[in-house]
Amino acid sequence: MFKDLKTQHDALGARRILDLFDANPNRATECSVTFGDLVFDYSKTQIDADIQNSLLALTDEQGLADYAQAMFSGQKINDTEGRAVLHTALRNPDGPPLEVDGEDIRPGVRNTLARMREMATAVRDGSFAGTGGAFTDVVNIGIGGSDLGPAMATLALAPYHDGPRCHFVSNVDGAHIHDVLKDLEPKTTLIVVASKTFTTIETMTNAKTARDWIVAGGGDGAGQFLALSTAMDKTADFGIPAERVFGFEDWVGGRYSMWGPIGLSLMLAVGPDNFDAFLAGGKAMDDHFLSAEGADNMPVMLALVGLWHHQICGHPTRAVLPYDQRLSRLAAYFQQLEMESNGKSVAMDGSSVDYVTGPVVWGEPGTNGQHAFYQLIHQGTGVVPCEFMVAAQSHEPELRHHHELLVSNCLAQSEALMRGRSLEEARALMAAKGMEGDELERQARHRVFVGNRPSTTLIYPKLTPFVLGQIIALYEHRVFVEGVILGINSYDQWGVELGKELAKSLEPMVRGDAVTDGKDGSTAALIAYVRARA
Repeated sequence: MFKDLKTQHDALGARRILDLFDANPNRATECSVTFGDLVFDYSKTQIDADIQNSLLALTDEQGLADYAQAMFSGQKINDTEGRAVLHTALRNPDGPPLEVDGEDIRPGVRNTLARMREMATAVRDGSFAGTGGAFTDVVNIGIGGSDLGPAMATLALAPYHDGPRCHFVSNVDGAHIHDVLKDLEPKTTLIVVASKTFTTIETMTNAKTARDWIVAGGGDGAGQFLALSTAMDKTADFGIPAERVFGFEDWVGGRYSMWGPIGLSLMLAVGPDNFDAFLAGGKAMDDHFLSAEGADNMPVMLALVGLWHHQICGHPTRAVLPYDQRLSRLAAYFQQLEMESNGKSVAMDGSSVDYVTGPVVWGEPGTNGQHAFYQLIHQGTGVVPCEFMVAAQSHEPELRHHHELLVSNCLAQSEALMRGRSLEEARALMAAKGMEGDELERQARHRVFVGNRPSTTLIYPKLTPFVLGQIIALYEHRVFVEGVILGINSYDQWGVELGKELAKSLEPMVRGDAVTDGKDGSTAALIAYVRARA
């Protein structure tokens, strides 16, 4: 599948990205995709017109357009679980009828969104309150897709917060829930428990701890809880009435779920209207993805650039580098989105794949990263493709100089990765400082930047709810495109199951209620260590 592209890659030799700009004055425009006010610039890569054509040919070979139509029309493209994949429907509640198993799902989507709006309004205006009055704080208890998305988005949209303060608990480590609850008032805290099955061990352990804390502090152990779940029997057993339970169907995967009830904490923070704008941004990207052709399709080109760097060039990791402090959780969110979706070794037909699939995704906001790991990115022996993101405007016009410095740093880093610094330039730099001889040579070598390292830049006008919706949907579709081309199922996650199963069997051993017979020597010895010091 990748044979022609690998041949093109091998033929590049020592070609430098910078030279491509000299050869084509229009390269920046030709190697960018614009959609609305978003611009995705991939000109600082080795991709040229021939490589672009070969990459686009992959989408035709693998039937991407047909797969996209199948997804949006409700076909069960998650075939290992027999499920449709319709998180896109959550951001298009007023679309035409859309059937799954013979039932139009649009009315249910609209009804759930209306109920969310009603609840958010009641919490925000104080008509639904705790025993101590209007809710001042909301604690979302979830894990994985029930935490990473809403936690990331709530932080990202901090300038739009005009509701109760929102906090997030995910780790079963007692330190997490202890540190979140310690400064809150039980009588004015609302707990949102996010678990589709209402059996997720980490979430339910934290939920029970939160309930004990609410009751001990004079709050209502049932009346101050909402549930985001489809397990109505289990939410009822917990004491949460049906009118405060918000469900979502099995055609919404966890890591794609914040467009619906899992996003309720975000709606509580920013209000229903801003949440609607977030949904509208996602839908706008959906429409673009379905209609834009070839190199004019932003999700397609974002995916193809990633495939070029990982599958063809062999770069094992990808750095996500938002120059936006409020996107400090974005890399972690994209990490799950990419690695849980495409971290597979089996093709759709059950055969083993003979090529690498998902990359390692990591990153931190700039400019912090510049003082942490950029050393490796610039001068390390491995190449790390970088994905920069930056807004043209900040939400703090009174701090304009800060933003000008931020943008300057973002653009400088991508230029530096491409341009580098030669040994001759480093020698001249040291000579200007008065060095000479062997010491000049030694010091110069430490200041060489190989350069020719690829990066992309996504630039947007301002981080608004609409723009955030566009960005998240952009990356969701990127993962979908990659999965189609790689021939894998991006929507199951069987890799998380084995560890869960083993943890259940280990818990009584750690507690001291069962022996460790049959366990390997290492596991048994580690349990013995814990038991001796418990």
